[in-house]
Amino acid sequence: MKWLALFLSVIALPAFGSEEIADQYPGSALYQKPVEFIPNVWSAIGATAPPTYENTGHNNNLSFIVTGDGVVVVNGGAAYVLAKALHEEIKKITDQPVKLVIDENGQGHAMLGNSYWADQNVPILAHVDAAAEFEEYGAQILAGMERYNRDKAEGTYLAGPTETFEDKYIIEMGDFRIEVLYLGPAHSPGDISVWLPEQSLVIAGDMAFHERMLPIFEHTYTADWLETWDNEFEALNATYVIPGHGHPTNMDQVRRYTRDYLIYLRGKIGEHLDAGGDLADAYYVDQSPFAHLDTFEELATRNAGRVYEQMEFE
Repeated sequence: MKWLALFLSVIALPAFGSEEIADQYPGSALYQKPVEFIPNVWSAIGATAPPTYENTGHNNNLSFIVTGDGVVVVNGGAAYVLAKALHEEIKKITDQPVKLVIDENGQGHAMLGNSYWADQNVPILAHVDAAAEFEEYGAQILAGMERYNRDKAEGTYLAGPTETFEDKYIIEMGDFRIEVLYLGPAHSPGDISVWLPEQSLVIAGDMAFHERMLPIFEHTYTADWLETWDNEFEALNATYVIPGHGHPTNMDQVRRYTRDYLIYLRGKIGEHLDAGGDLADAYYVDQSPFAHLDTFEELATRNAGRVYEQMEFE
């Protein structure tokens, strides 16, 4: 375990991705080649930039668990070609079949690649809210991916989950107990985390960010996200965290750039509201402590505006 202790001592330090880093795995649709974080738990780390033709939409983490009696994949991916590329890598590592795909939410980079897995007759699991989100907005999500991915979108079609759950879904497979958990409202409807209790590892999905700035959507209620974090996510007491975006890390890092960021931004907006500030000026509250995060330029002002609109009526 010395290698693991050394690795964690490195990732405990600030380790930031970059939108300027070129594709890390030429010859594959994947942005990076999958790496084994702890024994039998692998992840292909996506770019920390927005989805582009150059990164094929691989800007989130595509993880998988080699259980000894089959493989469980976490995230369908943003396109058919990405899911196929991930499967090709899995086949290089093991001859165990993929037995289940878990979608972390209803966003395109979680679900559009389901089309490939559906063609392989692999069951696909998601939370009921994520399934509903994808059913309602799937055509719009697919059209957006087709615009940036152009020819790389070939083969992708809408394929929702084949199984859904509400609170918890337990998988006993091979050497692993896998708990798929809906912990409560967070980043987007139906966000789930995949918890491996015996390994003390959580594949957190969009519950947790650390190398790129988290986005606050119109339906992201930051007070609820903080409540879910404090009451449920922290209670896992995970040793290892594979976030939805960025490299595997630990709780200190994701807490710093998720929970602490939300508290910081809400504090700044609260001060602004107390001073009688309006929405136009709210966009420019000071977020400089987080300016080093990838996607800061794209998201900081938008985040501030959305938090203002929420807190104005809290």
